[in-house]
Amino acid sequence: MSNTHFDTRYFRDGQTLSRKRQLQMVVGLSVPAVLAQLSATIMQYIDAAMVGSLGANASASIGLVSSSTWLLNGLCTAAVTGFSVQVAQFSGAGEREKGRAVFCQSILMAAVFGLILALLGTGVSPFLPGWLGGKAEIRGDASSYFFILCCALPSLQFRQLAGGMLQCSGDIKTPSMLNILMCALDVLFNSLLIFPARHYTLLGWRFLVPGAGLGVKGAALGTALADVVTTCLMLWAACVRSEFLRLDRSCAWRADPLCYKTAARVSIPLAFEHFILCSAQIAATHIVAPLGTVAIAANSLAVTAESLCYMPGGGIGTAATTLVGQSLGAGRRDMARRFAQLSVWLGMAVMTVTGLLMFLLAPYIFAMLTPDPEVRLLGAQVLRIEAFAEPLFAASIVTAGALRGAGDTKIPSLINFVSMWGIRITTASFLAPRIGLYGVWIAMCGELCIRGMLFLFRLLREKWLERSLIVESNFNE
Repeated sequence: MSNTHFDTRYFRDGQTLSRKRQLQMVVGLSVPAVLAQLSATIMQYIDAAMVGSLGANASASIGLVSSSTWLLNGLCTAAVTGFSVQVAQFSGAGEREKGRAVFCQSILMAAVFGLILALLGTGVSPFLPGWLGGKAEIRGDASSYFFILCCALPSLQFRQLAGGMLQCSGDIKTPSMLNILMCALDVLFNSLLIFPARHYTLLGWRFLVPGAGLGVKGAALGTALADVVTTCLMLWAACVRSEFLRLDRSCAWRADPLCYKTAARVSIPLAFEHFILCSAQIAATHIVAPLGTVAIAANSLAVTAESLCYMPGGGIGTAATTLVGQSLGAGRRDMARRFAQLSVWLGMAVMTVTGLLMFLLAPYIFAMLTPDPEVRLLGAQVLRIEAFAEPLFAASIVTAGALRGAGDTKIPSLINFVSMWGIRITTASFLAPRIGLYGVWIAMCGELCIRGMLFLFRLLREKWLERSLIVESNFNE
């Protein structure tokens, strides 16, 4: 086994691991994923600061279409998850050939689905900013930004596929390190493409830094180029370097209806969940848009700033997916239960701390993101509202990751539907005309708290452990 994997024999030989050892495994898998999340967050901060230096209109143009971008990215993630959860469970069961067969089937899916999304996204890009209620002065940049990112969706699909497969086979280190590299490349490419050529003086030496001066378009191109480079490396790691996934001439490329049916059981509810979350974000953007350019920019930058808080939850949730999936694949429901609960409590503890830091540092964070004093003031104030929701937000993020490892995506999608549309959007639409952007973020804070409590209830009832295992459905065919 490659040294980037942990030993899955723990799940198959009936060992009873101490709580300390289980916590060590959760932390060991979480740290690389959290580091990748941290680098992505830093990248978002730097990108936001780069674009923010161009003025409020530039930030608003990206913020206007950001929810739509998340929607397409979320659909890519959903399409991958139905296959990667199968790989996690086959890895836990020690069934390498079946796991590799699933990987082959997923590559065929990624090629088709990524192209379809790219065509749909580029097709709507000229009209999307107008549909979202954006002002005329930001529509052109918003449309161009969205078009460029949509052209790169096939690359994004393959990067998420390869990364998800590596993670669920037990190798979280490799995709995490490659995602960190992508963040560094994104900053480099953006600095060259956003700004024009300029001179700097260092230690008495004057030198020229090249630049294309493309503004908002340069931000999209930089991100797309970084994605393409990382995708190539991620595919090499999965298809060539990984012992569990490595492809050869014996791979099963003929379409397997059972594999796709099993994937659909997980992916379709998850795609619905992403659609619910992101369409609600789009609706929220539409609610914010009439509040003006300052409100749009402050809202967009506050969302970016908040990612500093929830990135540990995302990393711990990734570890929970792998550990729960591999435990259930080996038939160890007792370990799946303990790994899920440990992951959730750890995520809540960590995000409580990051929420406190976000509350205290909000003005300083916005000072880094934009030079506009109005955007700084409003953004810092709404960001502090959100800090109170972070512990229960963590509960929803990490619990969703654990349930995903069990293939339980239907109930979480329903929880998100009721929470987002029944609470957040209705409350925001009522409050925004009365108290402005503050109302949108008060609605968000309340909704995240309720969502977290619903996910905790789902976790502790343990209905998700009663599902028939994905691995069993394949073994019995």
